Formats: sequence, C-alpha cells, structure tokens
Amino acid sequence: MTLHIPRKRLRLSRRRFLSTAAATGVGLVAMPYLSRAADRPAVTHGVQSGDIGADGGVIWSRADRPSQMMVEVATTESFKDARALPPINALPETDFTAKMLVDNLPGGQDIFYRVRFRDLSHPAVESEPVVGRFRTAPSDKRDVSFVWGGDVAGQGWGINPDDGGMVTFSAMRKHKPDFLIHSGDTIYADGVISAEVKLADGKIWKNITIPEKAKVAETLDEFRAAHKYNFMDENVCAFNAEVPIFVQWDDHEVMNNWSSSKDIPAAYKERSISVLAARAAQAFHEMYPMRESIVEPGRVYRALSYGPHLDVFMLDERSYRGPNGPNLQDTYGPDAYFLGPDQMQWLKRALLNSRATWKVIASDMPLSLIVWDDATNKKGSEAFAQGNGPPRGRELEITEILRFIKTAPIRNTVWLTADVHYTAAHYYNPDKAQFQDFDPFWEFVSGPLHAGTFGPNELDNTFGPEVKFVKAPGDDKQNLPPSAGMQFFGHVGIEGATGQMTVTLRDRADVALWSTTLDPRPV
Repeated sequence: MTLHIPRKRLRLSRRRFLSTAAATGVGLVAMPYLSRAADRPAVTHGVQSGDIGADGGVIWSRADRPSQMMVEVATTESFKDARALPPINALPETDFTAKMLVDNLPGGQDIFYRVRFRDLSHPAVESEPVVGRFRTAPSDKRDVSFVWGGDVAGQGWGINPDDGGMVTFSAMRKHKPDFLIHSGDTIYADGVISAEVKLADGKIWKNITIPEKAKVAETLDEFRAAHKYNFMDENVCAFNAEVPIFVQWDDHEVMNNWSSSKDIPAAYKERSISVLAARAAQAFHEMYPMRESIVEPGRVYRALSYGPHLDVFMLDERSYRGPNGPNLQDTYGPDAYFLGPDQMQWLKRALLNSRATWKVIASDMPLSLIVWDDATNKKGSEAFAQGNGPPRGRELEITEILRFIKTAPIRNTVWLTADVHYTAAHYYNPDKAQFQDFDPFWEFVSGPLHAGTFGPNELDNTFGPEVKFVKAPGDDKQNLPPSAGMQFFGHVGIEGATGQMTVTLRDRADVALWSTTLDPRPV
C-alpha cells in the first residue's frame, strides 16, 4: 500500500509551483491549515525514518515554530492499535527539527507512524498529521531488499519541475526497498543553484531556487537550507515517508575535497575549515534520522543489523582523514589516515562479531578508482587509490582490512560506494593484484542520484580490480544533466531461503543495466 503526504503534486506548472512555495515558505511539503496559516504549526519538510533495526528506529520531522513533536506508532495503516509516545521538543536551537528513537517494536513488521506538532505557546493548537512507514528488521531469514547511491543536487542541477524533479527517488521507491544506503554527498553545500542553466543543445534547465543556494554555504542556516532544499522535491518527500535512510557523509556536505589541510576558495568569507566543518556537521545531524553515538557525539560510522542475512557497516572517510597530499608514504602514520586508527579497530571488531550471512561495507569513496584532489593538474589524492604499484599512503589501511578479513576469516563481504558520478561493478582478484594477501570480493559503484554525470575514472591495479561493467558518459561528455538519463542507483536483493545476493545496477528510468547473483560462502 502507498502512503501520500497531503500536498499538491509536482506536476504543477512552474508558475503554480513558485506561487505555492512563496505562500507556504517551503514549497510543496507544507501542510494545509484549517484557518489562517499563523493559527497552527506546520510540518514543513515531511517525515523520515532511519537506522532501522529489529525493534525500531529513528523518526524525524521539522516544524515551522517552537513545538513539541508528537508521534504515534501502529502495526496497521488504520492506526487502530496506535501507541502514543512521549512528546519531544522542536526548538530554534535545532532549526525546529526533532528526531525520536522508537523502540520495543515487533521485528519483521510494517510499522506506520503519524507525526504532528503541538505549539509550545498554545498547547491546544496542533498541526495536521503526516504519516510515514517503515519495516523493522526480520528475526528470521526472510527476503531483504535495499537500494543505494549518492550525490544529490550537485553541479547546479537542482529541482526542475519540467523534468519531473528528482526522478531517481521515484524509481527507487517503486522497488519498495527496506531501506536506502545514502553513500554521501547528500547536498552540495559548495554548489550554487541558479534559476536557469543553458544546456549543450540550447535548451534551458530551470531550477527551483532559494536565496541560500545563490552562494556557497558558510553559516549554519545556509548549511541547513541546503538540506531542506532537497526536501522540497515531491519525489524525495514521498520516498522519505516510505523508505528508511541509512545515511553517511562525504565532502560536499562541507565543500569539495575538504580535509584539515584544505585551501579555502576565495568565494568564502569564513576562512576556517574547522569552523565550516563544525557547522556542516551540526546541520547534517539535525537533518537526518541517525542513531546518535553516546561514546563520540557526532560520530557517523556505525554498524546496523538488518536481520540474520545482513549487517551494514557505515564508514566515515571524511572526519578522520589526513591531508589530501601526495600520500605516497611506505609506512602508516597520521598523513596516511583515511579511516583513522580508532575507526579501523572498530571495523575489525564489528566484522569479527557479525554473524550475518552478508557483511556490506558502505564506503562513501571507491577503493581503486583514482580521484585527484587537483583534477586539473592530476595532483594529490582525494580517495584511497594512489596509482598503480604496491600499497602506499592511504592504501595501507585497505591492506590491513583485507588481510584481516582473510585471516579472521570473515566471509561474504561486499563493498558498496558512490562518489564518482557513474556506475560500475569491480571484481577484486588477488591473482592480478600488486598486494595479494586477501580473498576475492566485489565492489559496486552507483550514482549520481541527482547530479552531474562524469567518468569513468582511472583504475588503480594495487588490489587487482577487474571492471565487469561500467556506464559513464566518457571524456567527451562530462557533467551531463539529470535529463540526459544517466542517473544511477543500485538495488540489492537477498533471498531468504538461500541467502543468495543479487546486485542490479539501474538508471533513473529503472532500466536494469547489469546484474549478478552471488552465492554466500558458509559463515
């Protein structure tokens, strides 16, 4: 069954869309009022759920004023058996966002939730409700289905109603997946979105715009606005109401290729990368339904269990990295950090403790695709890969992880990633590698969900990757708009009875471009 947020559909004329957005202040996702708009709170950007496990997950929403978020959960769409949860505050300090950890829910069950906000100044005044759903992780070996991808609203390609908005989210939603792994670049805080972009064929791409996206994000409110911009899209909001998100971050949540050594471009008045990263991190954590760490507040890396067949290990390859320099060291030290020692040890422990059939490692950056820090001059490294040859610099972390997986031994690891704005399947063969002390494994790349299409990138032979499939525009056609159709996501299905994993790479028209089925090795 399908849930709908009560709002006008995106298939409005551009003039109608803009007038609606101006009237509500946020676009299509504002809730209708019974009387004057000032009389009652509004749910401004729909609802989201995330980090779902066997007994519950996190529910998120945002109000337009100081309010209390009130949540009801039920196992039926009629809410006949609804359970009301204690309200939590949505205050200016968090931009009126609120997220609630809901637990003690039955496993393997469709859960319906209803969110409304109560005005703190007038407790008798409440918003219209908004309904969402998710499915808790199973306790038995049933089928599991999920999607992944990254890169949204990049390179100036924003919400274009004439093109249907962020169409890939609609394509993913049709699969009714258990969740989305969002592989980062959830926003492009460093990217301006103009009202119009002239295409190569002379046509005009027309963006919905907001004032904050007319410049790079520097203030906390500008970072927040970049996230809220995406939630103005009907496809995104409908998807969020039905599909939980497992989210990670990458560079564009702050600025392109940022690390502690980043030279800040002249467009920025704020000259401290640490200040910018702190503001960006606050906005990121406010805007997504993550389970927050009490060990390290603000930590992004975490393990999520989704039943006997699947554990997901969400990495953070941005917060602990060393500088984006040459990274050609032969010994491991701070300049070669990418995950960093603490996250490395956590990943080893988490993999060792996993009893799931499949261990999916969500890496926001690919292992062997070369991503230059300075793409024009091909200098410095932005990702793991350092070029052909034995492991150096950041690659030393991968050697340690792969060797550990082999010797532990840990079976059935699969790496999922995005970042490079095209789709590919890589099979890692130790017989063809410079470093050979590892078991063969697969890495699948997919994206962008809604951004410019690039690639393909150069491949590094250190770990012996074999390209089994690739779809990219080629060197003569870079930064293709979403309307060109080369927007990509991945779909994973795990069969409950056999544990087989089928990985399919798809485009925004939901065409299956390539697929493979993997048989699990005994754990």
